[in-house]
Amino acid sequence: MITLLSRPGCHLCDDARAVIERVAADCAESWEEKDITQDEALLREYHDHIPVTLVDGRQIDFWRVDEDRLRRALASR
Repeated sequence: MITLLSRPGCHLCDDARAVIERVAADCAESWEEKDITQDEALLREYHDHIPVTLVDGRQIDFWRVDEDRLRRALASR
């Protein structure tokens, strides 16, 4: 499972979402998006680092999604 941690109005989150949607479709992988402003613990932890990309709960990237790294993370589990 790919998880995108984001917040409203974040242009980097929009870019990350596009990459994740493409990779998830190519790899037949499910993904979800969580708005950190709706969870105080996530907001405290990731406030300055969004977007954050997780694969199976493990952080892969922040600020920008590296498509190759995401694909490798999915393939290596």
